[in-house]
Amino acid sequence: MAQTIRRNARPVRRQARAQGNKAKVRKARAKTNSLVAAAMRLLPFTEEQLTKAFLVLILAVFAMLAWAIASMAGLTALIGQQLAGAAAGAGYQVARVEVRGVERLNELKVYERVLGEQERAMPLVDLQALRASVMELSWVEDARVSRELPDTIVVDVVERKPHAVLKKPDRLVLIDHAGHELEPVSRAQAKGMLQISGPGARQQVEALATLLGAAPALKPQVAEAEWVGNRRWNLTFRTGQVLALPQGAERAAGALMTFARIDGVNRLIGGKAVAFDMRNPDRFYLRCPECRDEELAMMARKET
Repeated sequence: MAQTIRRNARPVRRQARAQGNKAKVRKARAKTNSLVAAAMRLLPFTEEQLTKAFLVLILAVFAMLAWAIASMAGLTALIGQQLAGAAAGAGYQVARVEVRGVERLNELKVYERVLGEQERAMPLVDLQALRASVMELSWVEDARVSRELPDTIVVDVVERKPHAVLKKPDRLVLIDHAGHELEPVSRAQAKGMLQISGPGARQQVEALATLLGAAPALKPQVAEAEWVGNRRWNLTFRTGQVLALPQGAERAAGALMTFARIDGVNRLIGGKAVAFDMRNPDRFYLRCPECRDEELAMMARKET
């Protein structure tokens, strides 16, 4: 009996190996499905709820994409303008400006910055831009701009406090504790205030306050402070007497405290000496022309 030999027939071993691989795949799939099913059972959600959640997520992504495309096309700006117009028609537009916290600052300067928003729809008012504009005023240390619906813009101002007078070659300028220039003043307005002079003195105002704080008893008696050579201070008391302090913050503070202690015992301020020099840490110099005149007069009397 003749047998038919099939060409390209797979050998028996190869067929057995293929069937074994298929069996392994079926077992792996079954195991994976069982693990997924077990994990699903552990979650506090049903398969239906998870499907809905994924659907919501997909819709949210599409909505964000649509919003981005609309923004690029200018549609959101148009919608915003339409809404702002509707708000203005309902009475939500700028009709009043209220300025608070102003004592020394001229309120008109604040109104000039804000009145440009009058009759503008409230949603279109750029509060940050208004605040930045108000902060440019020399007297303003801080400011807050807010809406008070339906029609009022409120500007709350924190003013800088005048601390001293800076003597410039051509004018006197009021400054705060940080050396920030506030406004020019006349000599009459500057009378009684601490006057600061010298190149670079404005940058040393805070350091000067610290120095004077080392001798609180002397502080009210200091009328002027001159920053000399960009390195040290000369203090002029209200009596017109001048005290030369050494270079360096610590040395200057130590010398000032020493002077205060000596003054407490010997009453130097208001005495005959016109100047005191404490730049040398080992010596204390006094300049007293009147003392010299008295000494010469006494010597003349002795000769006669």
